Amino acid sequence: MQARMTNPAYVLPDGMKGIGAIFKAVNAGGISHELQEIVGLRASQINGCSACVHAHNANLAKAGESTERIAAVAAWREAPFFDDAERAALALTEAVTRLADRSDDAVDDRLWDQVADHYDEKQIAALILLIGVTNMFNRLNASIKEPAGATWG
Repeated sequence: MQARMTNPAYVLPDGMKGIGAIFKAVNAGGISHELQEIVGLRASQINGCSACVHAHNANLAKAGESTERIAAVAAWREAPFFDDAERAALALTEAVTRLADRSDDAVDDRLWDQVADHYDEKQIAALILLIGVTNMFNRLNASIKEPAGATWG
């Protein structure tokens, strides 16, 4: 399989500069690399982005996450491998990624309070930016049919 074109973020280098600035902000937000990858994996699973699912799986394995934990991200609600803070981040990821599935509050007060019980404002900002940029990459990759295992850059 081959993508229809080079990823738009690389075709227009100023786009990648902006994306790099977002990732720099996320990394300064105080959430772990492992949580970033788990959140990215869940959003990518929802959006069916094979390139991103593959990349997040590989990054989690490289970071030393167990295969059981990585495999359970898709079914995190029923899996014993995630703590309450990770569950809050995963619930936020699903709510923000599935905006069109909700007729009222995309992120209701109950979910917001749950997230705020575990993360400070800087960490929540990092989570929201991360979810947004992951969704953007999922859409770019879906548009160009980026295959799993693609190398970027």
